[in-house]
This record gives sequence, C-alpha cells and structure tokens, in this order.
Amino acid sequence: MGIKRVLAAFGIGGPSIDTVVPEPHTRPGQELHGYIDLAGGEVDADIDEIAVSLAARVEVESGDYEGQVTREFHRMAVTGPFRLHAGEQRRVPFTYRVTYQSPLTDAGGRPLPGAVVGLDTDVVIGGAPDKGDLDLIRIYPLPAQDRILEAAHRLGFALVKTDIEQGRLVGTRQEFPLYQELEFRAAPQYAGRMNEMELSFVADPQGVEVVIEVDKRGGLFTESQDRFARFRIEHAQAEQGGDWAPALAQTVDSMLQSRGIFG
Repeated sequence: MGIKRVLAAFGIGGPSIDTVVPEPHTRPGQELHGYIDLAGGEVDADIDEIAVSLAARVEVESGDYEGQVTREFHRMAVTGPFRLHAGEQRRVPFTYRVTYQSPLTDAGGRPLPGAVVGLDTDVVIGGAPDKGDLDLIRIYPLPAQDRILEAAHRLGFALVKTDIEQGRLVGTRQEFPLYQELEFRAAPQYAGRMNEMELSFVADPQGVEVVIEVDKRGGLFTESQDRFARFRIEHAQAEQGGDWAPALAQTVDSMLQSRGIFG
C-alpha cells in the first residue's frame, strides 16, 4: 500500500510523502514493517515529527448525530525534528507493533463486515499535523480469539455484523476508549430464549478476556433483557487446541437462567 501526497502546509511545489507497508497483514501484538519515502520540494522544509497511528472507523452517537468517524487510538513517533532539504530523497524505515487490543478485520478466512482499521501517517509541521488518508491493514485473530469464534460457529451462531464502538466495557482492563462487538444471530437451540449474542475481546500479552452479551427474549409479561458475562482464555491454553464450544455454551446457558446482570 502507499499513496504519495504533497504536504499541504507547503502548497504546490512542497515536499511529498509516501508510506508503504509491503505486507499489511498481522495479528494483535505482532509487528508491521514499512517505510516512509520523503521527497524534498522546491524549498527546505523543517519537520517537527513524523508519527504513524493505528486508527479505526468507529460508530459514535453525540446529540442528534449518529454515524462513523475515523478515530486514532494508538500512536508511535517515527522521527524527531529534522530538515528536509529541497530536492532531497529520504527513506525512513519503521517497525510498528500492533496493540493487543486492536479490532480485528478478518476471521474465518474472510473480512469481518464493518471492520475498517488502518495506519495514518502524521507529519507535524509548526506544531500542526498534516494528515494523510488511512492505509488499510488486515488484522487476523489471535489463537485464543479464533478458538472462541470457532466455538460460536460450531454451536450454530451466525455472524451478522461487527461494529467498533466508542466507549468502555465495564470491569475490563480496556486500554482505549473503543471496543469491537461481533454480533451473532442466536443458534437454533436458543430460538425463543434469546435474540442475539455479542462477543467482544480484551486482549493482553498473557491472554484474552471474552465479554459476552445476550439479548434475552421477554415473555408475555416481561421485557427483553441484556445480560453480560465474561471469562478468560490464556494464550497458552489456546495454543494447546481443544474445543471451547462446551465452555461457551455453558456460559450462555448460565446467562439465560441467571437473574444477575454481570457474571
């Protein structure tokens, strides 16, 4: 990927920048390798900093507005201050470690609907960032996340959509003020008892916390209820394989029977 752009702060004849990531595929906690090509314009340019940021398309609600915005959530400086001379060609390599709590863009061999994540390159000039377009990347599940998604599939849950939401999951060690929800249509054995299930992941270097929400159907005299539970799967456990469908089924069954709000 990579689209050359002229830095707007200098106008026509100014320096240009092109960010390239030859292999834009990774997993949470792993690295992306790329480089930034700079080409000097007609005059020298003093640059304060170049940084790359991980950003996502996020669902937001504010007042009467409801829609999507591109929201940066993890930033890394690539260079400090330097002068790019007129006509100078410069290549700046970088290694970017993707945060463990990045949203996923792909699972089960196909893109997740509604999941857009990419790298944004900021060139800071005079204290103001000159932002470019989002360079899309693909982020695949960790083994622990894969195990849970496979379990949901084996139980008969059907993925309907994914959203990256603004906000926080109560009781988790969430690093950024956004999280991903994967929404599933209820498996056949739960028909009549629930409408849908939503999964969210909060990962760290040791494992993944799985947050589950079910929309429990109401009865003749009761309203529908959202119920929450969570459990943890360590990376070492996931790497040993095994079938996590029974654990997921047990959690969902307990949520549908329990009167509590958060297990």
